[in-house]
Amino acid sequence: MRVLVVTNMYPTADKPAFGTFVRDQVESLRGLGVDLDVFFMDGKASRLNYARGFADLPRHLRRHAPYDLIHAHYVFSGLVALSQRRLPVVLTHHGIEVVLGWQGQLCRWVTPRVDAVIVTSGVVKRALGDEDAVVIPCGVDMARFAPMLQAEARARLGLPADAKLVLFAGEPRPEKRLEIIQAAVALLSAQDSRVQLVVASNRPHEEMPLYMNACDVLALASDFEGSPMVIKEAMACNLPIVSVDVGDVAEIIGDTDGCYLCARTPEDMAAKLRLALARGGRTDGRRRVAHLSLEATARQIVAVYERVLATRGGSQVR
Repeated sequence: MRVLVVTNMYPTADKPAFGTFVRDQVESLRGLGVDLDVFFMDGKASRLNYARGFADLPRHLRRHAPYDLIHAHYVFSGLVALSQRRLPVVLTHHGIEVVLGWQGQLCRWVTPRVDAVIVTSGVVKRALGDEDAVVIPCGVDMARFAPMLQAEARARLGLPADAKLVLFAGEPRPEKRLEIIQAAVALLSAQDSRVQLVVASNRPHEEMPLYMNACDVLALASDFEGSPMVIKEAMACNLPIVSVDVGDVAEIIGDTDGCYLCARTPEDMAAKLRLALARGGRTDGRRRVAHLSLEATARQIVAVYERVLATRGGSQVR
């Protein structure tokens, strides 16, 4: 099986955390024997890169053919992938794009025109309105995200040994609502100066397990998520979590002791963070996300590829 991944998110030297979940999925599929190339359009650097993609993709296909199918990540990549008519297209919708105004409308227009759709959670599937979409969350690198001694992780990052550390991990875009977490931590710090916020943004992915093992609790307050990787990665590190009910967070954390859902307000987040910090210790989250390993989710994706290829020459798989 030979596959071309078309994506507008992929790690680069200056943006090492950009699309690491796509790269990890690529490597996990290669680990299962899929012969896979990556066609990356850096739309974040310039919107013109999408226009160039329409011209560059046919050239890439001529130089590197033959492929069996194209797997596109995000709607703009899906549009570029559909500009060629010979190969079947699998499209993954990851999350927020399906509800963003005209982008959401574009997602719903593109969806019936590809051969198969993958979504990262039931929330994304419902927002998309596609009953045939296959729910496959992005997998977790269980080897990389694993428990380690907190003291060792703090020493390697230069973090204070006796502080109570609340972690925000990710890019602080407006929809991430970092200001709610900052306000919640400020409320706690007014009562206990040892409570501090650690913002891990645009850090190499290899460092993120250190942050998750160094800190006492992860906080998430996003307006919308599909299946947030930081929640699954925190679970794999047995890190307590305080999060709003967004994406598949409630499903992932379940009734895990040390993990709490909160309202999207500084006051309620502070109350739940206080509970997590007072409890202390770690969770048994790793056991609860074992079924979301990279290999397990890659096998589900391969099954989608095989279903699409089994119908080549026939009607679209919808």
